[in-house]
Amino acid sequence: MAMLDEPLYPIAILIDELKNEDLQLRLNSIRRLSTIARALGEERTRKELIPFLSENNDDDDEVLLAMAEELGVFIPYVGGVEYAHVLLPPLETLCSVEETCVRDKAVESLCRIGSQMKESDIVDWFVPLVKRLAAGEWFTARVSSCGLFHIAYPSSPDMLKAELRSIYGQLCQDDMPMVRRSAASNLGKFASTVEQSHLKTDVMSMFEDLTQDDQDSVRLLAVEGCAALGKLLEPQECVSHILPVIINFSQDKSWRVRYMVANQLYELSEAVGPETTRSDLVPAYVRLLRDNEAEVRIAAAGKVTKFCQILGPALAIQHILPCVKELSSDSSQHVRSALASVIMGMAPVLGKDATIEQLLPIFLSLLKDEFPDVRLNIISKLDQVNQVIGIDLLSQSLLPAIVELAEDRHWRVRLAIIEYIPLLASQLGVRFFDDKLGALCMQWLEDKVFSIRDAAANNLKRLAEEFGPEWAMQHIVPQVLDKMNNPHYLYRMTFLHAIALLSPVMGSDITYQRLLPVVINASKDRVPNIKFNVAKVLQSLLPIVDSSVVEKTIRPCLVELSEDPDVDVRYFAHQAIQSCDQLMISG
Repeated sequence: MAMLDEPLYPIAILIDELKNEDLQLRLNSIRRLSTIARALGEERTRKELIPFLSENNDDDDEVLLAMAEELGVFIPYVGGVEYAHVLLPPLETLCSVEETCVRDKAVESLCRIGSQMKESDIVDWFVPLVKRLAAGEWFTARVSSCGLFHIAYPSSPDMLKAELRSIYGQLCQDDMPMVRRSAASNLGKFASTVEQSHLKTDVMSMFEDLTQDDQDSVRLLAVEGCAALGKLLEPQECVSHILPVIINFSQDKSWRVRYMVANQLYELSEAVGPETTRSDLVPAYVRLLRDNEAEVRIAAAGKVTKFCQILGPALAIQHILPCVKELSSDSSQHVRSALASVIMGMAPVLGKDATIEQLLPIFLSLLKDEFPDVRLNIISKLDQVNQVIGIDLLSQSLLPAIVELAEDRHWRVRLAIIEYIPLLASQLGVRFFDDKLGALCMQWLEDKVFSIRDAAANNLKRLAEEFGPEWAMQHIVPQVLDKMNNPHYLYRMTFLHAIALLSPVMGSDITYQRLLPVVINASKDRVPNIKFNVAKVLQSLLPIVDSSVVEKTIRPCLVELSEDPDVDVRYFAHQAIQSCDQLMISG
């Protein structure tokens, strides 16, 4: 008898766990559904597990969300694609719940299942489900239905297709704004499955309804549909149907709609082609760049470079550059920051002369901006300008500003400059670097902020790699070693860290002759933090120096540290001694 009852065991446990008061237990049992389905077998999963899940009226959104997610990958457990329709009822129920994320996940799972179903099953099972949801009394079902049309439509016969188009048209005019929003956001997906002949009639009339909606939240979703529809239509159709809507939207009374247009305008310009962009979209774009809402200007400013690439140098200088000059002194720091993040990309488009005459003054004003993010965005893209105007001009015009920023009161700006130094160094060359920036690199090692000191030590290593050990031996190593006598232990720790980073680049001889004695000397420091860092540095030097050096110099020092009164010093010394022993065994 026990053998017969055994297959019932998983479903009995599941029922118990799903009725348990403990949310975590209910969640865990839902996440184990696939294991339970495997234990039950395909037929019992279809006949017992899925009906049970359809009736499961758990009121916790987390459990429902997990169930919607699990059911999306359940086709193999119910017997494959021919039985996929069995999974639709529980997901249909989830499409009507109040919580948005549960509905969205249920729609996503239905789309995944529907895309694998056979055409005949879609007509028999999936399309009726879509129609039931679309006619649902509660708005949540109608909202969910909008996301399923693009799966149901392609497999339907002509009569059903006409009905589905008609139903979608009704959803676009639904009384509830939430339903119209869902119809607007899914219109692009649905339109991509509709035949060209109906696209120009039915779909475009739905689109026009949505663009004239009295709710700005619906109109701004219709803007997103503009780009999707524009790509489906022929360019001339796009110009006649989509372009007037966009130009209209760019003057919409709601700033959110204008913001959406600013975000989508570049994608639209790709759909209508360069000619129409130059004649019709440029005035709209210039309007958005001068919009009275900062958010709209931010979105428009972020697209400046892309737009200039379409327009070419002459039109960019004529139409866009005056706006860029205005934006560089905009009252909103976020607008200036958005502009600074893309303006460098304009240099290759405008060419050398225009960059020198028109853009360099703007770069300089942004480099001196009081808001650190603006300065940061300019610094990080300097290489784009260098390619256009050459290093001599760059160094004359922008380098004084960079040197000024190296001492900026905001540490993140100083950090950005440090991270940019190796790139600058490779572009400027050794001679120029030594003249202008060498002193700064040493100065940062004694910064008040740890992140700056740490970045400065890494910077020295990268410079040594760039210019070679001989240069580093002349310009970096002596200065670092001199600074080991600094009275403040935090700075001494930074110099130790710098020595550890430089050693692999400098090679065995210089490490042994110049760097190791300084580290050994630091082991007699009075501050425990220095001493345990000495142990860590010595451990990092083991692979670099010869084994004789390890035995004669490093090990005795570590043994001495391992008897230190401080527990941390002893710990790190023992760690390093173990590494010594392993090195000797493997050597």
